[in-house]
Amino acid sequence: MKHYNIVISLSKQIEFSGMASNIVTLSMLINCFCHLGQLNFAFSVLGKIFKRGYHPDVITLTTLLKGFCLNGQTRAAMQLLRKIEGKLVKANVVMYNTIIDSLCKDKLVADACDLYSEMAVKKIHPNVVTFSSLIYGFCILGQLKDAIGLLNEMPLKNIYPDNYTFNMLVDALCKEGKVKEAKTMLAVMMKEGIEPDVVTYSSLMDGYCLVNEVNNAKYIFNTMAQRGMTQRVWNYNIMINGLCKNKMVDEAMSLFREMKCKNMIPDTVTYNSLINGLCKSGRISYVWGLIDEMHDKGQPANVITYNSLLDSLCKSHHLDKAIALFKKIKDEGILPDICTYNTLIDGLCKGGRLKNAQEVFQDLLIKGYHINVWTYNIMINGLCKEGLFDEALALMSKMKDNDCIPDAITFEVIIRGLFEKDENDKAKKLLREMIARGLL
Repeated sequence: MKHYNIVISLSKQIEFSGMASNIVTLSMLINCFCHLGQLNFAFSVLGKIFKRGYHPDVITLTTLLKGFCLNGQTRAAMQLLRKIEGKLVKANVVMYNTIIDSLCKDKLVADACDLYSEMAVKKIHPNVVTFSSLIYGFCILGQLKDAIGLLNEMPLKNIYPDNYTFNMLVDALCKEGKVKEAKTMLAVMMKEGIEPDVVTYSSLMDGYCLVNEVNNAKYIFNTMAQRGMTQRVWNYNIMINGLCKNKMVDEAMSLFREMKCKNMIPDTVTYNSLINGLCKSGRISYVWGLIDEMHDKGQPANVITYNSLLDSLCKSHHLDKAIALFKKIKDEGILPDICTYNTLIDGLCKGGRLKNAQEVFQDLLIKGYHINVWTYNIMINGLCKEGLFDEALALMSKMKDNDCIPDAITFEVIIRGLFEKDENDKAKKLLREMIARGLL
């Protein structure tokens, strides 16, 4: 039940009552301290095990290894494995899997592969967990050929992939936009007698939406219903987001209403996807009602919600409303992110309100945000638009002070403006600098 503190309290009661803890209760205590991130106490318990003449078994030591991995100390887990291996216990596949899984989650896949090779040398046979962990590692690195290579290697070792293994590969292929390959993987999966589940279909829907094949995503969505699968909020979120991105907002609204009819509670992701779609289609009047609904449902609007609305107001030249919304965001205790500032500064610059844009930019500097090249380019473009090239060049030189390197767009904006104003010598000087930096 994960009530680790209660277990620790009960353990203390055992000690106070005069009863001696055994290897089982002490191992459970190590497990609790590991899950609470209190590794020093876990090792203290290990010391107690030795002091009482007990011999820690595989379970005790595997628990310690998991503790290191849970707390992001995978290197320390590897060192512990080296110290205990062959001395206290004979290392087994579970111990190796624990560390391989953690290394893969930390994207240290090369180290995980070394451990996998070590298993073969020590004649420790890998299992489906070993391969699934390695496949996951290759997937998050985008090395899908290596992941599929491991999948093909499994049957040679009399190990057969499970639903989890195939789902990882289907999801990774879909995230890369390789939906055809994902469908092929699905066919292989079914040939192996493994039925696709909600996770499989959700990945396919997401992949189709990513490549703008929303009708195929709808087909998968309807197939799930026909097969009697319980559709969850995240399935609706995928479809609503995909429909909105393809400007099919009415269909997205229809799905939103369908959720309510099924007594499903939309979450913040649902609302934000729908609000973003409505804003991009210029239907801001519907948005305010949804924001009020979010508040009533106990899911108040966040910075992502307001960024969509702010972007729409700026693009429709409602700049006073955009400024008012920016103040409202801060008044509600929501911290604007760099996207909020960039959207407003860009809208004000394009709307001829350079002074207001400079005020917002100064606010950004005062608040200590890490300003990116995009922000500088927006401001430099606004200055050039007003013919303020000296100020634009000064701001470009200040970029270096904030560990921000001008890119090709920074140079192009100023050079284009200088040529338009017949400031040819300054433009040529910048052009030479651009070439020297390898940006042209």
